[in-house]
Amino acid sequence: MRGERIRVRGLVQGVGFRPTVWRVANALGLRGNVINDGEGVLVNAWGPNGSLDAFCDALHSERPPLARIDSIERIAIDDTAPEEDGFSIQASEATAARTGIVADAATCEACRQELFAPDDRRYRYAFTNCTHCGPRLSIVKGIPYDRANTSMSVFTQCPACQAEYDDPADRRFHAQPNACPECGPQVWLEDAKHRLIADSTTFQDAIAAAAARLAAGQIVAVKGIGGFHLACDASQAEAVDELRKRKRRDAKPFALMVASVEQAARFVALDDTEKALLSSTAAPIVLAERRADAPELPHALAPDQTQLGFMLPYSPLHQLLLADWQAFKPGMPLVMTSGNLSDEPQCTDNTDASDRLREIADCWLVHDREIVNRVDDSVVRVDLDRPRFLRRARGYAPAPIAMPQGFEAAPPLLALGGELKNTFCLLQDGNATLSQHLGDLEDARTSDAWERSLALYRSLFQHSPQAIAVDLHPDYRSTRYGQALAERENLELIEVQHHHAHIASVLADNAWPLDGGPVLGIALDGLGMGTDGTLWGGEFLKADYLDFSRAGFQQPVPLPGGTKALLEPWRNTWAHLATQVGWQRVCSLWPNVEIVEWLSDGKPLAVFEQMVERGLNSPLSSGVGRLFDAVAGALGLCRELISHEGQAAIALENAARRAPDEQGAYRFPHTEEKLELTAFWEDLLSDLRAGVDVERISARFHNGLAKGIGMFAIALCDRMDLDTVALSGGVFQNRTLFTRLHDYLSHYELKLMSHSQVPSNDGGISLGQAAIAAARLLRR
Repeated sequence: MRGERIRVRGLVQGVGFRPTVWRVANALGLRGNVINDGEGVLVNAWGPNGSLDAFCDALHSERPPLARIDSIERIAIDDTAPEEDGFSIQASEATAARTGIVADAATCEACRQELFAPDDRRYRYAFTNCTHCGPRLSIVKGIPYDRANTSMSVFTQCPACQAEYDDPADRRFHAQPNACPECGPQVWLEDAKHRLIADSTTFQDAIAAAAARLAAGQIVAVKGIGGFHLACDASQAEAVDELRKRKRRDAKPFALMVASVEQAARFVALDDTEKALLSSTAAPIVLAERRADAPELPHALAPDQTQLGFMLPYSPLHQLLLADWQAFKPGMPLVMTSGNLSDEPQCTDNTDASDRLREIADCWLVHDREIVNRVDDSVVRVDLDRPRFLRRARGYAPAPIAMPQGFEAAPPLLALGGELKNTFCLLQDGNATLSQHLGDLEDARTSDAWERSLALYRSLFQHSPQAIAVDLHPDYRSTRYGQALAERENLELIEVQHHHAHIASVLADNAWPLDGGPVLGIALDGLGMGTDGTLWGGEFLKADYLDFSRAGFQQPVPLPGGTKALLEPWRNTWAHLATQVGWQRVCSLWPNVEIVEWLSDGKPLAVFEQMVERGLNSPLSSGVGRLFDAVAGALGLCRELISHEGQAAIALENAARRAPDEQGAYRFPHTEEKLELTAFWEDLLSDLRAGVDVERISARFHNGLAKGIGMFAIALCDRMDLDTVALSGGVFQNRTLFTRLHDYLSHYELKLMSHSQVPSNDGGISLGQAAIAAARLLRR
């Protein structure tokens, strides 16, 4: 008999891993014990020769559904084997935190069966869970992941629940949120004045009462796992319109929830990958193409969109609500959008939700389990047969991302991300832990919530960074906070250029080694501070983790009015026409084109000309996102005001997708260093004069831009002897541009890299910042 101390690292706490260890060890006749500690799971085991090998193999093959094993380390020990037979599970030890926290997981099939079984003691209990499902990140306060360190600590388990919790053979063994109707959280329905409408004391089921209110056209605030939703009948146009009005959300699409994959498939075309995503333990919102033969839904759900976003009920509360909803509108979806006013963070607290949603909701379906961490719904889309994140949050965060080869010895550091779609990143022990999507830091509430989340993560992971990485832009809240933090804690501050971070992010996302050499990085977005003081956003960078050089860029164009040009697309339209073609020439050659007449009718163009000539509040920008705004303005798709980020670009892409057979392409020639725009605008204006429809013009724009970028990339790779192209930036959320550029470059002998573990938008740049900062520290 020999003994080993076996260390298992990864996502191995709160997922039923110790019971698996116990079961396998007993089946193999091993002696010893297993514990949770801050580093993961530690096993002390003694057994016959060969049995310990079989034990470690079985841990991989029989691991629980939510577990992820990153490594198993084995050390021989000389200690005498325990005299008593058998194997035991010991109490957790509070040591330095070096293990991961599991993401919140959708209700498993076993719990769902109990939820709807009338003879089960958890029948219709809205907080049913086990070690294979339920809340994790949203309720955790500390490591190790034990009940005392969660928001379930205030609920004392009844004898029946305690017996399950204590039995290693039960799937609820040490399921920290374990509870039942006798001892756990409760749900109730109340009105705006906190008057009780329904709960267990009224002999009226609160969830069934909420479903009835939805059927009557009301808007219900629903407290979920990671925050509040606002729900209404998605088939009732009046309810959808009223929700838009009250929420002050003019055009941004609403997410929809249905009871099953089959119901979603009635409205959108789903392939196997999309179906698997919908029914996965992460249960994200999945964007998919509308079916031409789908039952009619109100236009206001997703104005002018070719896609709809569906998710399945992922908590017992949502499961029950959707089941009760079927009695009123079988097979129809509910709107399930974030519980907030536009641009504010999602509500998580009952009192806060009552105050902030008072002018939106008609009633509140709430419960008394605290949401410790706000976790929004993740949003995923399948492009080129791969899932790609638009938002990485519930179900995925904070699962760590293994850093590529060469980063093993990187010191711990903290990367604080950008201003929009913020995430932050904790790097240590060769892993990058990204926070869930935290939103736009321009909003004060979001910024405050961001600071609280950052403090909690640093506490949870006992993270003591040696350096802080921030964006180069001096006015970002994350940058200013990082500067103050570095000064307060006497840490090195590393400033990272925004688009370099984008490219480093996609390199890390694809496990590109630290010494893998440079690539051609194409970073396309709205804007980011460049090293020359201008605003970049159409960048072709020769880059590795350590450094970059600007090999090429889109022709810069001024932004008349500065930040106003980000909100009013017509300003970009005029600036492009005036600087790339010449306004007098435009008026001479295309005087009767509608956009030319519109701009000439009362707009302060003379003032703009003076601003641009003198460089007054008209910063130069190479942002491709601003080009999309300008084109959408020219076509009248989104001209006067943008109500949410990307609105103009989305409208433009949706118009292009309505002309799928269009093969024409506008000209986007390039010089040695610039992608030029003059020929494109001349082509577009000529098509407008000839009466070509908006859909074909949009398609020709996408085709031409993809080809122009592709030709420029090929020329740059040839000149710099590069064979790999990395694509990143929010513009690549445009499926049409992304797939057409990908197809174009695939014809050449170039390796292409794009995102799959983090978003291509600014939600991924904290990973890039961390990689760049780590590379620079390692170089020393």
